[in-house]
Amino acid sequence: MSLRVRQNPAGESATCEQLLAAGAAVLNQLLERVWDSRMRRTADRPLPSGRVTPNTALAAGAALSVAGMGWLLIAVNPLTALLGAVTLVTYLFCYTPLKRRTVLNTVVGAIPGALPPLMGWTAATQSLSAPGWSLFGILFFWQLPHFMAIAWLYRDDYAGAGYRMLSGVDPDGRRTAASAVRNTFALLLVSWFPYLFGLAGRWYLAGALLMGIGFLAASVVFARTRTPRTARLLFFASILYLPLLLVLLVVDKPSRKLTSPPGPSLASPAAAGAPASTL
Repeated sequence: MSLRVRQNPAGESATCEQLLAAGAAVLNQLLERVWDSRMRRTADRPLPSGRVTPNTALAAGAALSVAGMGWLLIAVNPLTALLGAVTLVTYLFCYTPLKRRTVLNTVVGAIPGALPPLMGWTAATQSLSAPGWSLFGILFFWQLPHFMAIAWLYRDDYAGAGYRMLSGVDPDGRRTAASAVRNTFALLLVSWFPYLFGLAGRWYLAGALLMGIGFLAASVVFARTRTPRTARLLFFASILYLPLLLVLLVVDKPSRKLTSPPGPSLASPAAAGAPASTL
C-alpha cells in the first residue's frame, strides 16, 4: 500500500513544533516557578526572578500552545496534531508533577522529549510506521544518559528544591551511572535501525557505531569514578553525539526510494530528523 507524501511537510511541521515547544516550556516554568526559585541554576529564570508575571506567562504559554496545535491540525495533518497534544499533556501534566514524586520522572519525561522526530515522520508520511518509531527510540534513549549526567552534577540543587531525582536517592552514584551505561548501550543498538529501515546508508551506520561506542565509553568512565569531571565528560559527549548523528542521518540518504516493509514508498528522512524539544 502506497503512502502519500506531502511535498513540503518539514517547514510547516518544524514551525508548529517550535511554537508548541515554546508554549510548553513557558507553561512548565509557570508550574515550577516556586521550585525553580530554590535552585541556583534556575533562580534567575524570568518567573522566579520576577521579571515576568504569572499571568503574562500563562497568556503567552497558552497562546503559543494553541497556535502550534491549531497550525498542526490545519496545515499538517490530524495524526501529527494528536501527537503534539500527547507531547504537551505528558510534559505538563505527567512529567512536571512526577518530578516531585518519583525518580521515574526522567523516563516519563523522555517520552514527550522523543515525540518531535516522530511528529516529523507522521507529517511527511501520515503514518506511524516503524522507521518513525526508530527516530523516537534514538531521542528517547539519548535523553536518559544526558539527564543522568545533569542530575549527578546538580543533585544537591535538585534535592534542595524538592525534586526527586535518581541521583538524590543514590549517594554513591552507582544506580545513576548504571542507568547511563544501560541506556547508552540501548541507544547504540537503536541507532542502527535507520540503516536497517533504509533511511540512511553505510556512512551513517559507520558514524552511528563509532559515535555510539564513544558515547558508551564516556558513560563507562562516569560509572567507574562518578566525579564531576566524568559527569561533565558524559554531558558534553551527549550534546556532541545527537546533532552529529542527525546530520549524518540527513546527509547520508540512500540513492533509491526509501521503503518500509513490506515496501511502501516513503518520504525523505530530512523532515523526520528535527531536533526534539528539551525537557
